[in-house]
Amino acid sequence: MENEEIRFGRFRLDLGRPELRRDGQPVRIHPRALGILCALAEAKGEIVSKDELMSRLWPGRIVEEGNLHVHVSALRKSLDDHGEGHSLVVTVPGRGYRLSDLTGLRSAQWAKDSLPPQLPLPDKPSIAVLPFANMSGDPDQEYFADGMVEEIITALSRIRWLFVIARNSSFTYKGQAVDVKQVGRELGVRYVLEGSVRKGGGRVRISAQLLDAESAAHLWADHFDGSLEDVLDLQDQVAIRVAAVIEPELEAAEIRRALDRPRNDPTAYDLYLRALRAMQSWERKGHMEALDQLSHATRLDAAYGPAIALSAWCHMALIGAGWTDNPEATRQKATSLARRALRNAGDDAVILGRATYVLAYFGEDIDVVTALMDQSLRINPSFADGWHWSGWLRMWAGSPDVAIDHFEKSLRLDPRDRGGRTLMANGVAHFFARRLDQARTMLLQSLQGHPDWVPTNRFLAACYAHLGELDEARTMITRLRALTPVVLPSADHWRDPEQREFYLSGLRLAMSE
Repeated sequence: MENEEIRFGRFRLDLGRPELRRDGQPVRIHPRALGILCALAEAKGEIVSKDELMSRLWPGRIVEEGNLHVHVSALRKSLDDHGEGHSLVVTVPGRGYRLSDLTGLRSAQWAKDSLPPQLPLPDKPSIAVLPFANMSGDPDQEYFADGMVEEIITALSRIRWLFVIARNSSFTYKGQAVDVKQVGRELGVRYVLEGSVRKGGGRVRISAQLLDAESAAHLWADHFDGSLEDVLDLQDQVAIRVAAVIEPELEAAEIRRALDRPRNDPTAYDLYLRALRAMQSWERKGHMEALDQLSHATRLDAAYGPAIALSAWCHMALIGAGWTDNPEATRQKATSLARRALRNAGDDAVILGRATYVLAYFGEDIDVVTALMDQSLRINPSFADGWHWSGWLRMWAGSPDVAIDHFEKSLRLDPRDRGGRTLMANGVAHFFARRLDQARTMLLQSLQGHPDWVPTNRFLAACYAHLGELDEARTMITRLRALTPVVLPSADHWRDPEQREFYLSGLRLAMSE
């Protein structure tokens, strides 16, 4: 190693002497910390295991791993005096350390090779939750920040379509200034969640932001406030809220990725995401496009539960909107797909909840389907869609006020509810609770976002009729006849005969001349 010099940043390391200089001036550094630096430099950017470093620093001796951590920290502190310690000495979780930004030994190829090896991405969306920064100024409060992250990891792990890095790997970055792209490479994840905790005056604020690990782009940021009267309950509630908000944000990001990818060789997952996007139109064309995508997905993977359940849902929507020429065949297809999805659901709350909703719509025993929906919510309590679907089951069972509670819980978990579905759902619930003025207001607001959604138009026509506003009711009927051949549905999914008749009598009154 004599006369061999390695340059990194503004530093020069002479491996022969050994000596470290910055801008030509010697840097004071502990001999063992300097020994670690030499070992990492000699590896030329490759990972050096902790065992190798301990054997080099303490040959023939058995020492605790904590001693190594002390000297790695000392090395970083020596470099951090100049603001570069954590960016130069890189922790590779579960493997060891490496040195980055070397420029003196090899050409441009060396700079490329100095990057950490890219772990392959899982076959589904993946995320790492990094330790939250304790901004309280009190080291004794580290336990709260760490506990908050552990609860969020647990809550996210209930989302079965999401690959969540375990706590032990995420916490290897604790106390470090990390590069999100580096974390993505080293842990093999597409997304990173980071945040901070600030306590004071009996209150706490948890701030979080979701980042794309490939581009470091911000996808979402928010904060959550609470009282410290019950710390454990607060951690649990914030974790549920964070997971609930992140789930639709990740889904939206994944849809954007799927739409940007080339269409010549899609995966079943890509096709499923494209189908979700197509259905957001609330129009017949979008649902037919979604069914094409889902049919392709199930040809690629006949047991792919998310696509099977979503296909069942699409067939159900065709009947609900009167968009099918053969309702009985469509009903049989929908129920067959829903039962098939249940067989593939396992503990996936989305598949279980969506398939259960379809079966409930087509008349399955209401107690049985309610129990299944409750099971999906036990699997994932932060499942905003599940709470929404559960609300509809309660409404079909004749309990509109319970339904409203569930719709509001869904909206609380996903406050950026896209498309105004909660407005429509609450409008229908108020209609059955005979609060017709409130129902009319909400249904009109929902219709502004999706004017061609047949069920909303039907309920608004019935609502106008029961309010005695027959001109408006008949205008809605004229509109309905342009949207669907089925103006007066069977409404068999409304289990309470009185509720069902209230709805249908309103429509009949609106249709009368």
